[in-house]
Amino acid sequence: MTQLKKQVASTLPANISLDWLRSAYSHMVLIRAFDKKVVALQRTGQMRTYPSCLGQEAIGVGIGLALQDNDVFVPYYRDQATLFLRGVSLTQIMQVWGGDERGHLFEGAARRDLPLCIPIATQMTHAAGVAIALKSRAEHQACLVTCGDGATSKGDFSEALNLAGLWQLPMVCVINNNQWAISVPLHKQTACQTLAQKAVAAGMEGVQIDGNDVAEVYQAVDRALTKARQGKGPTLIEAVSYRLSDHTTADDATRYRDLEQVNNAWEREPVKRLQSLLHAHQGWSPEQENALLESVRKQVDDAVTAYLSIPPQPADEFLKYQFAEMTTPLALQISWQHERFPEHETSDSNGVQKS
Repeated sequence: MTQLKKQVASTLPANISLDWLRSAYSHMVLIRAFDKKVVALQRTGQMRTYPSCLGQEAIGVGIGLALQDNDVFVPYYRDQATLFLRGVSLTQIMQVWGGDERGHLFEGAARRDLPLCIPIATQMTHAAGVAIALKSRAEHQACLVTCGDGATSKGDFSEALNLAGLWQLPMVCVINNNQWAISVPLHKQTACQTLAQKAVAAGMEGVQIDGNDVAEVYQAVDRALTKARQGKGPTLIEAVSYRLSDHTTADDATRYRDLEQVNNAWEREPVKRLQSLLHAHQGWSPEQENALLESVRKQVDDAVTAYLSIPPQPADEFLKYQFAEMTTPLALQISWQHERFPEHETSDSNGVQKS
């Protein structure tokens, strides 16, 4: 098992500049501040159940910086950092977790990506399908899918890896091994010494990395993506991290988790560790830190203001997009809905909101 390092490296990672590290650090600080704010919104009744990514920012940022615009990203529910780097706004991320599916109307590179996947491991088979399409079309791009350690105990995970290995698909899977599948610790869900070794049965390369080291994450993912784009097959990456938060805002991890273990994990968390690395190489100053925190605060506050000002989705919209053309039974249901809830905002036949 890869051990999460506490000490600061004496040298910079190979082929990684201070500018790159500063950029990665800025993204990680932003996502941590955003994450904290969304949890606060949920606690005050302004957000639905939300899965924090506290302590796992290095994985999301490392992946996001390694992906190319023409790659396809298949996320799971703890991928806020990667989504943001793919062009999804903080406001849209809040929309999704606020129960508004319009948040999935991605722009930028994310237009090629799939929506967030909440069921455990089902995104794995979706990613295998995407990778089949890329290979069939001779597109020299890759599909990257993420999952948690709990997903590796699901049949979907094994089926997708088996297919990727057998057909040598351009697919990269990154496991965020944050040590907990809700309340189940890793040692109670698998007898494997590592999750990376699950790649062996699928006939594909498997590697384990320190998920708290953003440069290590980036380099491993970049290498795997390059290999996939060149038609050299899939890779399974286990990024070892630690979930510093509850599983979601509906969870209370103090019921099943030892406080000493959590405190030890805080000593190895990725944001402070990267900040210490920058300080050790004279790459970051208190003035830069203060400026970053002020910029991040404004960016998050502006995103929250925009989110809270979004008009509610028309109550009948979920019935309008079941088929390419409206069916008679659905039209009848919409009519009944309007009669029963005349006070709710609805939309016309073209999807335009009206009172």
